[in-house]
Amino acid sequence: MTEAAEATTRAPGAYVAQESPRVVLAVGRKKMAVARAVVRPGVGRVRVNGYPLELWPVEMARQKMAEPLLLAGDLANKVDIDVDVHGGGYMGQAVAVRMAIARGLAKYFEDQKLRDLYMRYDPYMLKGDPRRAEPKKPGLKHARSKRQKAYR
Repeated sequence: MTEAAEATTRAPGAYVAQESPRVVLAVGRKKMAVARAVVRPGVGRVRVNGYPLELWPVEMARQKMAEPLLLAGDLANKVDIDVDVHGGGYMGQAVAVRMAIARGLAKYFEDQKLRDLYMRYDPYMLKGDPRRAEPKKPGLKHARSKRQKAYR
C-alpha cells in the first residue's frame, strides 16, 4: 500500500507508526491543548510530559486522564503510553490527553468492543469536542461585547 493510500485509510486521530513491535501514534485536541500519545508494548506505565500519571499534581485532571485506562481494564496493563501535551489550560490538557490515550488504545488493540464502550461512555472521548473559541471582532474588545447603551 502506498503512503498516500495509507493516509486516506487511517482513522482520524491515530495511526500505526510501526508494525513490529506495534507502535501507535495518537493525537487529542481540546481548545488550544494538543496531546500526542505513543502507545507501545509494555507493562502499563503511563507518562505525561515525562511524569508518571499517578504523580500529576491536579487530581481532577488526573482522574479525567485515567478514564480510558480504567474503562480498558486489563488491556491497559499490556502497553506503555507516553504522552506529550502543550497549550491551553490544565483541564483542556487533561481532556486532550484523555482523547489521545483513548484513540491510541482503540487503534492499538483494534477491538470493536473497546471502541463501542468508549462511545457509550462518552462519544467525545474518540470524536473530540467541536466547539471552538469565537474570533474577536474589529472595533470590539471581545467576540460579542458591545458598547453599553443607557436610555435616559
